[in-house]
Amino acid sequence: MLDIKLNKKQLITFFSLFIIITGIFGWVYEVLFYYLNSGFETFYLRGRNFLPWINIYVYGGLLIFFLAYKYRKKPILVLLISMISTGILEFLTGYILYGKLGWTKYWDYNKEILNFGNIGGYICLRSVIVFGICGILLVYVIIPLLLKIVNTKYIKVLFIISIILCSIFLIDEIYNLFIYKIFNLSNAIEIYKSLGFKYMIFS
Repeated sequence: MLDIKLNKKQLITFFSLFIIITGIFGWVYEVLFYYLNSGFETFYLRGRNFLPWINIYVYGGLLIFFLAYKYRKKPILVLLISMISTGILEFLTGYILYGKLGWTKYWDYNKEILNFGNIGGYICLRSVIVFGICGILLVYVIIPLLLKIVNTKYIKVLFIISIILCSIFLIDEIYNLFIYKIFNLSNAIEIYKSLGFKYMIFS
């Protein structure tokens, strides 16, 4: 697959770590950005989970992996594919979930700094450029590092650890998407707000 030769155990470990790393990266980026957006006055929690993880960054990372990694010998092409694919993902996600379905709005570029090229609050040029740079980081640093990790002699231990960690993150995601609604429980945002944490949510 994509000229990456891994056995089944290595492949599962690779994608489990990939899901964890890209989701955590997105959370860290957004917390730091909204701290900057507040004028370095307030830290806001982001995402909707108990753990520091945002799912759309995983989807964006997977898009970059499947669409751009095979062109890794052409950095400019990797940058452009990363920008375009993640830009489309972000716009469609915002337009469908917030614009059409009326879900909670987690971002609105109308109310953020550096929002040049803003389209409907769903996407802006700054976000697309950042995602393109992140694509470069992913293709030339993170993915090669993960490939080295899964090719070590410790793959059996890494396999177990990665499966456990990834499962925890995904259970957290499923709970905060569906389970809390089905059983009328509090979600992560409600619990963290009750503890005094602040969230940046736009509707």
